[in-house]
Amino acid sequence: MEPKFYQKDFKLGVLGGGQLGRMLIQSGIDFNITFSVLDPDASAPCHQISEFTQGKLTDYETVMAFGESCDLLTIEIENVNTKALKDLEKKGKKVFPQPDIIELIQDKRTQKEFFQKNGIPTAEFILTENRNEVKSNASFLPAVNKLGKEGYDGRGVQVLRDANDLDKAFDAPGLLEKLIDFEKEIAIIVAKNESGEVTTFPPVEMVFHPEKNLVEYLFAPANISQNIAADADRIAKKVIDSLGLVGILAVEMFVTKDGKVLVNEVAPRPHNSGHQTIEANETSQYEQHLRAILNQPLGATSMRSPSAMVNLLGEDGYTGDAKYQGMEDVLKLEGVHVHLYGKKITKPFRKMGHVTIVDKDVESLNKKATFVKDKLKVIA
Repeated sequence: MEPKFYQKDFKLGVLGGGQLGRMLIQSGIDFNITFSVLDPDASAPCHQISEFTQGKLTDYETVMAFGESCDLLTIEIENVNTKALKDLEKKGKKVFPQPDIIELIQDKRTQKEFFQKNGIPTAEFILTENRNEVKSNASFLPAVNKLGKEGYDGRGVQVLRDANDLDKAFDAPGLLEKLIDFEKEIAIIVAKNESGEVTTFPPVEMVFHPEKNLVEYLFAPANISQNIAADADRIAKKVIDSLGLVGILAVEMFVTKDGKVLVNEVAPRPHNSGHQTIEANETSQYEQHLRAILNQPLGATSMRSPSAMVNLLGEDGYTGDAKYQGMEDVLKLEGVHVHLYGKKITKPFRKMGHVTIVDKDVESLNKKATFVKDKLKVIA
């Protein structure tokens, strides 16, 4: 008989030892879960709070050896060896999200084709193999040029507005996606367990860094109409049901100026757009992911309070031992919760932590979020 998750002989393996894994472990400690983590960086954020193995996530033998000692496997990053995960499944190991779904989502090309085939609204797109093919579709501009694989945190994405930008196009398999004149970018986190229970978190509104295409801060709930919120919720549920995914799925969406909701991308793991749920919702995205993959009843997702989340990014021009300028000023504010990710070295735009602000008064919340964004700086 398989051990229960709260028994000492149960081990949950996580591929990836970054901040998402760190917060997953912090949540899982409440359930007495033993975690084993694999990451290529010996000083990854998870290395001090779990059984830790240094190794490549994309190496077949490394992932196989790691997975053999675990009862259940999950991910905190998509760039993993899915063949190894499929073979571990064949050996009786449970892997959530399922390896074939991870493989589909790893490539933005197959992801977009999946949306198209399943009637999930998304921007018009063209698949391209190289820079020359992008250039041959100049009439499709303005568009966003995305690498099919290995783009993340703003990398592998660039805007091509007109023919003058074509020389910047990626010379690798990717896609051209129509540039959407959107009103807002929102996200919904949706969860599903093996029993088929599905829950969604209220939509959040994301504001991106103007240069680096990283989420700079977000507000929850999103300032959208009830109709648009209901439409986004329905679409998020359709995506997870169409995939058949077990775990949590972050669904990033555009709200167009004429009120349509279009899916941009999805991530089959905890996500930047759900950090605020730790303090602001009845159940955090991390606990919900654990509940889903352990096939436990899913938690309530209702909001306790309006909230904002500010990403702490390394300041441009600073590399070295991290220092947090303005920390005391920020900690004086009521409703402020600081989360640092255990990264000793800062680099320009590196994600070093986040701050969640909760406040029943939305105007006060906005002021505090602006104060935190302007005051707390990561320097060296």
